[in-house]
Amino acid sequence: MNLVPAERIENKILLIRGEKVIMDRDLAGLYHVETRALIQAVKRNIERFPADFMIQLNKGEFDILISQNVTSRWGGTRKLPYAFT
Repeated sequence: MNLVPAERIENKILLIRGEKVIMDRDLAGLYHVETRALIQAVKRNIERFPADFMIQLNKGEFDILISQNVTSRWGGTRKLPYAFT
């Protein structure tokens, strides 16, 4: 079993809506899966998760997130990302 160093996870944690979250892309990367595969798996099994387990960012939150990075890690357009609590 390969363990992920704590620093790698800690660097991915953001504060959104007063909650500590990890963005969908970063969580997928930790699990070595595509972001869309992670989202699909959660949506298919949504009854297994609490209601606040996953939130979708609104346009304003997404714009702030992008502006805080020198370059967009998302590259181009995509649906508004999800954050996982």
